[in-house]
Amino acid sequence: MLHTMRWFGPNDPVSLSAIRQAGCTGVVTALHQLPVGAVWSVEDIKFRQSLIEVDNQQYTPLHWAVVESLPVHEDIKKGLPSRAEYIQNYKQSLRNLALCGIQTVCYNFMPVLDWSRTNINYEMPDGSRALRFVWQDFALFDLYILKRPGAEADYEPAVKAAAQQQFSDMSADQIAELTNTVLLGLPGSEEAFELAGFQGLLDQYAAIDSQTLKQNLFHFIREVGPVATEVGINLCIHPDDPPYPLLGLPRVVSTEADLAELMAAYDAPANGITYCTGSLGVRFDNDLPGIVRRLGQRIHFIHLRATKREENPRNFHEADHLAGDVDMYAVVRELVLEELRRQQEGSGNLSIPMRPDHGHQMLDDLHKKTYPGYSAIGRLRGLAELRGLELGIRRSLAADVAPAEFMTATNY
Repeated sequence: MLHTMRWFGPNDPVSLSAIRQAGCTGVVTALHQLPVGAVWSVEDIKFRQSLIEVDNQQYTPLHWAVVESLPVHEDIKKGLPSRAEYIQNYKQSLRNLALCGIQTVCYNFMPVLDWSRTNINYEMPDGSRALRFVWQDFALFDLYILKRPGAEADYEPAVKAAAQQQFSDMSADQIAELTNTVLLGLPGSEEAFELAGFQGLLDQYAAIDSQTLKQNLFHFIREVGPVATEVGINLCIHPDDPPYPLLGLPRVVSTEADLAELMAAYDAPANGITYCTGSLGVRFDNDLPGIVRRLGQRIHFIHLRATKREENPRNFHEADHLAGDVDMYAVVRELVLEELRRQQEGSGNLSIPMRPDHGHQMLDDLHKKTYPGYSAIGRLRGLAELRGLELGIRRSLAADVAPAEFMTATNY
């Protein structure tokens, strides 16, 4: 796999030098400074590339390996007439990225909120801090802070009662902290949603159910997919995070069936998957190694992290990369086999970009301001563990079976 890390640009507390020293040769970034729906110009893209490559003559070269993300405008998700203009802008951005040599573009189709957590400073047993999602806390926000109309129908009676009691015991500072956490904007963004206008954003989806949102997604991929195919870009959708409906909003990229249906909607290699073990792993019914076996040819980008479901399975936190509910050995083994299959066939990305996702805040980073989930040392630890696991699997496979027999023995 091509080892990468996410970098949020010049304001990121984690430097490109740190990413290089962690063992990466690829950088995952985006033009976060541009408004959603704007065309990414060749000039802007090349300027970001120049920042990444500035020290390449002196040190191990870095390059912009993956765009994460080229955001999809809300009008496209809602299927409004104005989506036609934003889709044309998206197509032009893809053409411009291809002109600059970038071949992998990650996106998502989650309405309003990109991802949701209720705690960004959850203390782990070793004293490090992780991201966490607690269903009762989210219900509390929805029912008693946001006061969304109709929210009562989405929560069990016991959860509503417990959330009401918890809310009555909270201080103003605690209420503000939960509100700010739930309303965090895109990763890497300095801007969060404002509570006062947030309900209005939700109201715009009042008439959009999961089937309508899915059809809007299919329309989008059928429009932009041919352009991606033409210019040699691999599009890869990120699964929903968490992978179930929130705030009355539908989610349509949460299961293997969702992914398979999307792949069939525009059946071409350019229509692919960002395989995120953390997002998919929150659901117990997602067979993570099996998804690689069955849909591996469409995986263009990999996020490796392990989530841990708690006593209430709707609660989860970000575990160590080799712990949690994700069988990381089985997952990485299947990914290695997929790369070997591609090498044998000479097709697809022979080295799939991978980044360690959502590291714990730990050691010196506990005293620094970092983007939630994206501190340097926690991701360094995760990448080191994953690189060691990958190497061990490759050496084991090579030792067990002669190369000529290897692919036959593993049904590849």
